[in-house]
Amino acid sequence: MKMTRPMLAVAAAAAALVLTGCGSDGAKEATVPVTATGSLEHLAAEVKCTPDMQTDADELRQALCKNGDGKFILLTFATDRGQREWINGAKDYGGHYLVGRKWIAVGEETSTVTALRKTLGGDIEEGTDHSAHVSGEPSEGASHSGH
Repeated sequence: MKMTRPMLAVAAAAAALVLTGCGSDGAKEATVPVTATGSLEHLAAEVKCTPDMQTDADELRQALCKNGDGKFILLTFATDRGQREWINGAKDYGGHYLVGRKWIAVGEETSTVTALRKTLGGDIEEGTDHSAHVSGEPSEGASHSGH
């Protein structure tokens, strides 16, 4: 079997993890399934919610969902780039995000996305917490001349 560059890179990365002892710890990894894929309706069915469609466009589909784990927004994207651009902008508003390939679940609570992750897999990302800036003091590096 001839190995291509990508195959060699994957094999080298796996070997490095084994050699450095940074492999998965079975207990933690067992609770996170392989990241789900599919349509918005398929993902909603996986987490037992009936999606209330809010946006149904070619590049983005968005629905409100509610199940035993809480309320959340489920989004699917036509492209990886569109997904990354959306989440980079959304994270400025805070929030809790479960991110899969071309889909995101946005939960009201960390516990919601943690529970969804047990079914859908994916990675949890947190938005920026701006509550530290409530004092009215400017952030480091920020300047405002006043009017």
